[in-house]
Amino acid sequence: MHINNKFVLRGVGVICLAFAGLAQAQPPTGPMSFFITSQGSGNGANLGGLAGADAICQNLAESVDQGHLTWRAYLSTQGANAVNARDRIGPGPWFNVNGYRVAADLESLHNLMHRISAETGLDERGRVIPGSFAVPNRHDILTGSTEDGMAYPAGEDMTCNNWTSSSDGNNKARVGHHDFAAWASSHDSRGCSPAALRASGGDGLLYCFALNVND
Repeated sequence: MHINNKFVLRGVGVICLAFAGLAQAQPPTGPMSFFITSQGSGNGANLGGLAGADAICQNLAESVDQGHLTWRAYLSTQGANAVNARDRIGPGPWFNVNGYRVAADLESLHNLMHRISAETGLDERGRVIPGSFAVPNRHDILTGSTEDGMAYPAGEDMTCNNWTSSSDGNNKARVGHHDFAAWASSHDSRGCSPAALRASGGDGLLYCFALNVND
């Protein structure tokens, strides 16, 4: 069978262009600057405030030789001197333990350009966090934040009394789902105790971001 060489060359060119496009679409790699904690405080959403939450991130990072970076928990607080989670984590970019870029900057982190998912939202040792269809499910990640990483207004508790309460009743926390697009803000927990967090689909886990990734 006779094959026109022009068609063959043209086809090869199209394939090469397609692969080139895929290569360009791949995000750059970089040093680890983002992870989900493999464990929480052990006391539900009572993390010891922001300082205690940051210490959890820092200690877990140190356990995998990443303690030279300054780590912050992605958490907001409410009331007087409220803190926005997005203001705590630096400018980016952020990469998981495998070097995969989950976001280039704050804007892409908080829109559909982010790449936090069940496959990329790994813990500090590169392990997958059990998601929606796992038993037990641990995909509720504490944030106390809106989808834009902002604090909720004072009034209705969305932060388990600014991360100092493990009580239920009127106390609860806003959580995100690491395995869905709404990674920063998905629903409210059933309370702040370990049992209530687990019943909601979580385990008091945190998102941790490195501040000085480019240093």
